[in-house]
Amino acid sequence: MLTDIGPEKESNESQWNSSISILHETVENATRDLSGEKENGTKPGVLDVEALSADGLQKILSRSLSRASCTDDPGPPPDGGLHAWTQVFATHLVIFLTWGYINSFGVFQNYYVTALNRPPSDVSWVGSVQVFFLFFVGTFSGRALDAGWFRTTFVAGAVLQLVGTFMTSLSTSYWQLFLAQGVCTGIGNGLQFCPSVSLVSTYFSKKRALALSIVASGTSTGGLVFPAIVESLLPKIGFQWTIRVLGFLMLGIQLLAFSLIRTRIPPRTTGPLVEWSAFKSPPYALFSIAMFFEFMGLYFGFYYVSSFSTDILHASYTDSIHYLLMINGIGIAGRLIPAYLADRYFGPTNCVIPVALGAGILVYCWAFVDSQAGLTAFALIYGFFAAGVQGLFPSTLASLTVDLRKAGVRMGMVLSIVAVPSLAGAPIAGALIERRGGSYLFAQMFAASILICGVLTLVATRISRTGLRLLVKV
Repeated sequence: MLTDIGPEKESNESQWNSSISILHETVENATRDLSGEKENGTKPGVLDVEALSADGLQKILSRSLSRASCTDDPGPPPDGGLHAWTQVFATHLVIFLTWGYINSFGVFQNYYVTALNRPPSDVSWVGSVQVFFLFFVGTFSGRALDAGWFRTTFVAGAVLQLVGTFMTSLSTSYWQLFLAQGVCTGIGNGLQFCPSVSLVSTYFSKKRALALSIVASGTSTGGLVFPAIVESLLPKIGFQWTIRVLGFLMLGIQLLAFSLIRTRIPPRTTGPLVEWSAFKSPPYALFSIAMFFEFMGLYFGFYYVSSFSTDILHASYTDSIHYLLMINGIGIAGRLIPAYLADRYFGPTNCVIPVALGAGILVYCWAFVDSQAGLTAFALIYGFFAAGVQGLFPSTLASLTVDLRKAGVRMGMVLSIVAVPSLAGAPIAGALIERRGGSYLFAQMFAASILICGVLTLVATRISRTGLRLLVKV
């Protein structure tokens, strides 16, 4: 039987800190309300001890504790119910639009290489910059959630996402695509992604991994819908109107998500943009490093499976899209099954380690693929394990944050850290492919090895939380 040391057991520290804050506020209120500013004529700011009658002190304590309870303590997460699951559905739509669109970049990668006559490493910068800004903006958008600016931030992100998409439809050169699809859309995605995921984590405790994985499965549903639309419409109506169709689809889904999504935690108006003290916690610091390695190698498969099929296996453009659809489609199961096991039996940290290990081993195996049947097997199995890493990433991170009022800023900090490897990983792989004259071997070894480095750091994260004990749910 696993011993559970999840967030519900760690909440004692949060309750203690909350009690200290309430006591501190109570003393300040007592000093202010019973100071010399009253009729007794004492000096302002000096507490009149004689005025502290039993009834007066009781009223002050009652008023202070009541105010603290109403404004600072929304109570434990509901962990279910119609309202909580509605937030999961709405945030699933947000991830559909952000990560689903990003995970579909493989279909654009192949098209841009041919249409623009640019090398794969150049084109992959467009997708990598998009991922970079989605993560990097998390530091700012996450803090905006904590401060109570969620809806303003969400609207700004939606507008930028739409502007970037429609400007992509007008782009005719590489630098225009880089600015529109890479920079503008990436910033818009970042303003929506981090606050939405952080918001869902405040509604769940025991079912948090499952809820966040349902949210994260929007990556797979979007990764199925967007490439399918491109495959169907591109030969019929051309690139410009295909992208505009995607833009109008985004607009409708954004309106639906915005009408449903609601915050639960009261605003934390004070607090730093970056909470440096969080890195004094070994589990948080090690997990940040582990995700740095994981996201350096994780997206190589998503970006290059289609081009591998055409360059190495000589598949058609239509068939190459199918491999991307396989990776994204199997990701639904890859997110939900590990999440269920994490919530029900093992905990998110225990589950993310084997799925990350599986992703690394699969990329090593990719080097031996020499047929379309072999690539089909790789796409399905790798898609499962890679999706497991993506799905367990937010729930594992959320389990390291006890004070839910800091959920936004702490998640944003890690997202900003993984922005750098997400930016550099795919272009480095592309450069290795060019250096080898079109061979994918060096790029595959690079991506697989960096994923294994992440696995080793995840093991260190787990040990820093539980020691060498094995039967611990964490």
